[in-house]
Amino acid sequence: MIIVKSITLFMIFGISTYIGIMFSKRYVNRVNELKEMKSILNMISTQIKFTYEPLPNIFKMIGKRFDSNVGKIFENAYCYMESISAGDAWNNALENSNTHFNKEDRDVLRNLGNMLGKVDVEGQIKEIELVDNFLDIQIEKAENEKRRNERLYKTLGVTIGMAVVIILI
Repeated sequence: MIIVKSITLFMIFGISTYIGIMFSKRYVNRVNELKEMKSILNMISTQIKFTYEPLPNIFKMIGKRFDSNVGKIFENAYCYMESISAGDAWNNALENSNTHFNKEDRDVLRNLGNMLGKVDVEGQIKEIELVDNFLDIQIEKAENEKRRNERLYKTLGVTIGMAVVIILI
């Protein structure tokens, strides 16, 4: 009986700790995804500027190159571009993505969709640069949240696990 109780208490502690770690990972993943998006936008700007490659081809190439949640946004946008405009395709792909972006991040990225395919090359590059600047601000905010909340959720998971174990002993 004591062995079963010990195993159960250990599992409760382990699950609680795991949940705390999973909550803290959201903040780490958000920072990483924002940095990856910034990197990809710089690639797109370079591609547009120097190769004059059409936007659907650039999105397709990025979707294949990056096998991540952010890369899937571009892959999905490419698929949507076959039937709708580039801006609408971008917004649909962004809304249907499985990323850790918050509402503010999505709003910043949605601004990019307003100009995609509607203005000339210089206009698109300037819009990408503007979004890039906004992403710098979002990355800074995300890193502050990460510093503040990552350790909090890990500690909270361990503490709650310990409290439950102590109560059940």
